[in-house]
Amino acid sequence: MLPGAYLPIAIFAVLAIAVPVLVFWLSRYFRPLEVEHEQMSTYECGETPIGEAQIQFHFQYYMFAIIFVAFDLVSIFVILWALVFSDIGEIAKVMLLAFLGIMMVGVTYALKKEQTLWI
Repeated sequence: MLPGAYLPIAIFAVLAIAVPVLVFWLSRYFRPLEVEHEQMSTYECGETPIGEAQIQFHFQYYMFAIIFVAFDLVSIFVILWALVFSDIGEIAKVMLLAFLGIMMVGVTYALKKEQTLWI
């Protein structure tokens, strides 16, 4: 292969590294040096904040988010698996079924841990 064929890729790689570094370096000349009181307050769409900005969320919201992300990833894997189902071997099919089984064990655990169904 010719080294000249990789020249556009090398230029792109150098630019991809140099531009963020340069912007980060230049930002110190454009930012304000002193911190004002308004910068340290909570911004709520231009309104004056009422109460504390740091509130404690229930664990159910966090758990719901984790389960959502897990099933979001599972759905991507299952869609990709379904697209190439006829082209993959038996071992890949068994591995995906094992993966889905592990996910179902996790869902069963999450649902049994909660006394009420909040999902």
